[in-house]
Amino acid sequence: MNAETVAQQAAVSAGVRVRLVDDVAEIARVAAFFAEVWRTPDEPLPAETLHSLQHAGGSIIAAYAGDRLAGAAVAVFEPPRERAVYSLLAGTSSSDRGVGFALKQAQRVWALREGARSMSWTFDPLVGRNARFNMAKLGAVGTEYLIDFYGPMNDGLNAGDESDRVTARWELSAAAPALDHELAGAVFDLTAPDGKPLTAYRDDLLFCRVPADIVELRGRDPEAALAWRKAVRGVLTGAFDRGCRVIGMSRDGWYTLRGADS
Repeated sequence: MNAETVAQQAAVSAGVRVRLVDDVAEIARVAAFFAEVWRTPDEPLPAETLHSLQHAGGSIIAAYAGDRLAGAAVAVFEPPRERAVYSLLAGTSSSDRGVGFALKQAQRVWALREGARSMSWTFDPLVGRNARFNMAKLGAVGTEYLIDFYGPMNDGLNAGDESDRVTARWELSAAAPALDHELAGAVFDLTAPDGKPLTAYRDDLLFCRVPADIVELRGRDPEAALAWRKAVRGVLTGAFDRGCRVIGMSRDGWYTLRGADS
């Protein structure tokens, strides 16, 4: 199935219309929407910046449920030698299911039309639902671990934590992702801050667990959230240094990593 068909079906399934945005009023609306998603009085990307990025050849894609803005995503090009795009920011209303997938598929169509072969972005490795979306839904691969990438953040989702990120890289013409990797037969190793297993090994695979809801935990117990940050950081930085890549995330919060030569 080609990218345009997948994008059209994803939009229909989510109940939204997805289109490129290029007028000043709608760009301002997208900027305000991002501030709502990140629960901050300041716009993560001001309207003027968004307009400049769009004018420079980037894309602003918005999803509408009727007249309501349900989600938006922003992308720019990486260096031409790679012919890749970088997704700067993407967000959806929490009540809208399937909108994120529709937006990413629309970004994919735009990128392929512009000659790109891959797309990259960063995400918080402790947010399991985002990791699952990136790895299991889209088929992206985690390629590097970035410690405290943004420095201190003061938005309503990340305040009080360190801003570690993992880079996801999506090969835009790749086949659909494989099924989840099972933990059956794996040997458990390290212990997580909650007293349950943190890591497991089987053959050439490494598994690492994240908390069920880091945003809720961060608000309820910041010290526990920071303990999780440091525990997962220790595992993933060591794994990436050995050449491993993240290739999956299970529904119950276990990353799957595999060595580069496997």
